Amino acid sequence: MPLDLTNAILLPIDLQKAFDGPSWPRRWNRAVDPNGLLLLDAWRKAGKPLVHVRHDSTEPGSTLRPGQPGNGFREGFGPRGDEPLVTKSVNSAFIGTDLDLRLRRLGTDTIVVFGISTDMCVSTTVRMGANLGYRMVLVEDACDCFDLPDGRGGTVPAETVHAVHVATLGFEFAEVLATRDIVEALKRSEAVAAA
Repeated sequence: MPLDLTNAILLPIDLQKAFDGPSWPRRWNRAVDPNGLLLLDAWRKAGKPLVHVRHDSTEPGSTLRPGQPGNGFREGFGPRGDEPLVTKSVNSAFIGTDLDLRLRRLGTDTIVVFGISTDMCVSTTVRMGANLGYRMVLVEDACDCFDLPDGRGGTVPAETVHAVHVATLGFEFAEVLATRDIVEALKRSEAVAAA
């Protein structure tokens, strides 16, 4: 069945400078920025709505606190013009924000999600969006995450963390697609509209 993006919104999550800092563990997906920028470009060209999400930490010393350089958006990300921004201080973009209200007012039924990190803010937002009744689409190759301690003195590689979370989200909470799938769906819908 072709991907229907008629009432969809794009939700880039936490594409912030802090995640390149030395205090954060190793990330794995070198394509997160190119794929994310490609998605944003195609989405904007299609004239579809999007809402940016930024993590404004309330934790002392966090590189994601407002006023810290790491709180800023990565190069090429972040709102342009009057594109809306939702700021959060917890994992889910729905908690303590007006995101759900904004999406309901727009008539959104589908949320296309990407960002950092797969297992934390992306996953939590996808799960909650699904629980709220939205059709969730995870763009897995435009997400990234970190190596994590395994609690026994070892490390779970970021690639494994990503793969397990994508599998879980795909099984229960979201349709999992690649950047090219979304870009092609946008091109198809533009062609239909032009015909």
